[in-house]
Amino acid sequence: MPLLTHDRYCDEIAHQVEQLRAVVTSGADLSATVPTCPDWSLEDLVRHMGGALRWVDALVRTRAKENIPPEQVPLGAGPQERGDAAALDKWLADTGELVVGALREAGPDTEVWAWTGMLHTGFWARRMACEITVHRADAALAAGLPYEVAPDIAADALDEWLQLVEWAQRNLPDKARDLRGPQRSIHLHATDTDPGLNAEWIVELGEEGVGWRRGHEKATVALRGPLTPLLLAFYRRLPLDAPGLEVLGEREVLEFWLERTSFG
Repeated sequence: MPLLTHDRYCDEIAHQVEQLRAVVTSGADLSATVPTCPDWSLEDLVRHMGGALRWVDALVRTRAKENIPPEQVPLGAGPQERGDAAALDKWLADTGELVVGALREAGPDTEVWAWTGMLHTGFWARRMACEITVHRADAALAAGLPYEVAPDIAADALDEWLQLVEWAQRNLPDKARDLRGPQRSIHLHATDTDPGLNAEWIVELGEEGVGWRRGHEKATVALRGPLTPLLLAFYRRLPLDAPGLEVLGEREVLEFWLERTSFG
């Protein structure tokens, strides 16, 4: 499937920052443990996400030819005060304006360092849109708030995750080697989207590793349900038996995949 436009990714980063700020200012306990990232509190999660955005802003603004250590990014760790929702909210608002402004000014084709072979700003716009989409779900789950995401972004985030798994099997063989094995397949089927979005995926696992494509085919196991919970389950943010989801076929194949794609 073709990528979304650069402007669409920038718009979504701005929107997701606003949504994450709404969690911060909702009265949620910033010290609460994030159930999907149990090593972090809600405040830790927000600082991590804002720090990633500040890091990308620094890369893009400087047209970096090599990595910039995160500790060298101004205010990359967040405000000095902890437990201060107002300070955290302001820092996050400023962060969103900075990174979206930098990405829009640079456009999608400006050369900049990245940890994949895609050395351009378009990679970072997409990566940050997908990253904050999933981490905003983490924040909403921690705060007990509802979560929804636009269908085009949810579908693209699934595409991007599958592409990152392919990248990992090429470049991080120690982490991805367990995905190789007998021929099996996974069918992801979103049940609530317009047919034009083609929100179905076939993931094939075999001796040569992982391959995938959009499409509808019979598979070893299928995961069906609305697109948002489908996305979150495939990112290990919801259990497979969450309301609205249905597993058909050999569930252990899907569990095998989820256990071995935790490197993201």
